[in-house]
Amino acid sequence: MAERVIPLVDERTATRSAIVPSPLQAPTGELQDQWGRPLRDLRISVTDRCNFRCNYCMPKEVFDKNYQYLPHSSLLSFEEITRLARLFVAHGVRKLRLTGGEPLLRKNIEALIAQLAELRTPDGQPLDLTLTTNASLLARKARALKDAGLNRVTVSLDGLDDAVFRRMNDVDFPVTDVLAGIEAAQAVGLSHIKVNMVVKRGTNDDQILPMARYFRGTGITLRFIEYMDVGATNGWRMDEVLPSDEVIARLRAELPLIPLAPSAPGETAVRWGYADASGQYDPQLGEVGVISSVTHAFCGDCNRARLSTEGQLYLCLFASQGWDLRSLLRSGASDAEIAGAIAPIWQQRDDRYSQLRSEMPPDVAPVRQGRRIEMSYIGG
Repeated sequence: MAERVIPLVDERTATRSAIVPSPLQAPTGELQDQWGRPLRDLRISVTDRCNFRCNYCMPKEVFDKNYQYLPHSSLLSFEEITRLARLFVAHGVRKLRLTGGEPLLRKNIEALIAQLAELRTPDGQPLDLTLTTNASLLARKARALKDAGLNRVTVSLDGLDDAVFRRMNDVDFPVTDVLAGIEAAQAVGLSHIKVNMVVKRGTNDDQILPMARYFRGTGITLRFIEYMDVGATNGWRMDEVLPSDEVIARLRAELPLIPLAPSAPGETAVRWGYADASGQYDPQLGEVGVISSVTHAFCGDCNRARLSTEGQLYLCLFASQGWDLRSLLRSGASDAEIAGAIAPIWQQRDDRYSQLRSEMPPDVAPVRQGRRIEMSYIGG
């Protein structure tokens, strides 16, 4: 078995690229990158802090009591986030996801949600506004989030067994409190709730079936995510990846499943519906999904950009380079100038890390310029 190595490196300030002025391009809503992929989804990290220490994201060996988080003055203000979001919407974005870190740690997050909920597409349609959370604060925040205009929520939960879950979050947080947060979200009317489980072979893969049994028929979609080689500090090894094909095989051994069509272009999850006694999909029983960026790359239709906590634009979850939008915001650039800067960044995009990795031998990754940025900094 390969040795697990966690480098003690902070790459945040080494991965910024200044934006070179270019002729202004008025937004058309139809930006495409080098592979013809449109810009439709913007994931916005609102904090680099989290109260969990999951070893696949923020391991204690690195994110300890001495770790220096970004000062508040470095973070984008809610008004700056909303301004950028509005410009991305003009370029074609239809979905905004707030993430972190743990986004509910950002003070008054509901005020930001209220601002974003007012945005409209060029044809007057509301956006799909959602948030990813570990649900540790969701029970007390659910009503305020809903009232502010949040459409839905995705909860990270890596197991139902309390001992397993406490080991995974590494701060001894009980699973019952996460389940209470999910129930509160349902009670206030947040719709299309999803639960994401990162699966690590030999760590929590025994939780696959218990999780499926628990959420089947609840109206909550459960998704299993392959353990990914994000960032530089999680000590990723291929032998800890449980392929999603094996996840589905384990589920189908007990629970009848049938494949479902994607619900939207660029969807990351492959969907499977629970079948009834006649073998037909039963919407009342719900569905599961698998996200397989390691074994089945979905780079081909990726339509997501990521905005970091301090206003750096990243074009891939596995990026090692970002573009500094905050400097434009704080130097007095006009909306036209900022929108004009965003356009060529996306048009020059050719990121397809997972696809390239899948074409290489196991445990060999594509060569990148610099270390990949941490997921806790740009969101999952």
